[in-house]
Amino acid sequence: MWASDMDYRLVGKESGSVKGTHAHKVYFIGDDNSHAKEEFENLFDTLTHGSRVNPVILDVSGRQVLVPRASEEYNIARMTFHDLCGKAKGAADYLAIGERFNTIFIEDVPRLKYHEVNLVRRWITLIDSLYECHVKVVLHAEASPDEMFAVDLENKHTDEVFAFDRTRSRMEEMRSEGYLKKKWIGSKHKPTV
Repeated sequence: MWASDMDYRLVGKESGSVKGTHAHKVYFIGDDNSHAKEEFENLFDTLTHGSRVNPVILDVSGRQVLVPRASEEYNIARMTFHDLCGKAKGAADYLAIGERFNTIFIEDVPRLKYHEVNLVRRWITLIDSLYECHVKVVLHAEASPDEMFAVDLENKHTDEVFAFDRTRSRMEEMRSEGYLKKKWIGSKHKPTV
């Protein structure tokens, strides 16, 4: 599978959320009590095939980055939005994660608000980094990409708003069949501590 240009685990199995594709649904919208969370859990279980799921620590320039749940056998990580964006992390951290894991499950992604500018900037950097590595992203979020970032009229012309428009576009592409067919460009042999 690693030499293949296509990640067959997410393509060709069921109807996706993008009309006319045969990709898995990879964005699950709804709160923890919704059917969406159950579908998110089921997809994680399906793709990890009951393999061992443990914490993994990545060494990033001498710092440790914790990935709380990972199936090293299938190169799948699972993290919360808070794990990724609620703590001081940057592009180097996100690239290290993207280079180590071909699929990242991100759960509990909230609606972002303009006054949460650090969270917004980290999310933008995260998506850019994972996109660069062609990582497959599976989300459990409170809102769809179009509704994820709430901006008031007073702040609609700021840098973050323009940057988030690109992020929104990338997120839409990342759930398309074309993107899901892209070859992951990370390395499953990155050292861990």
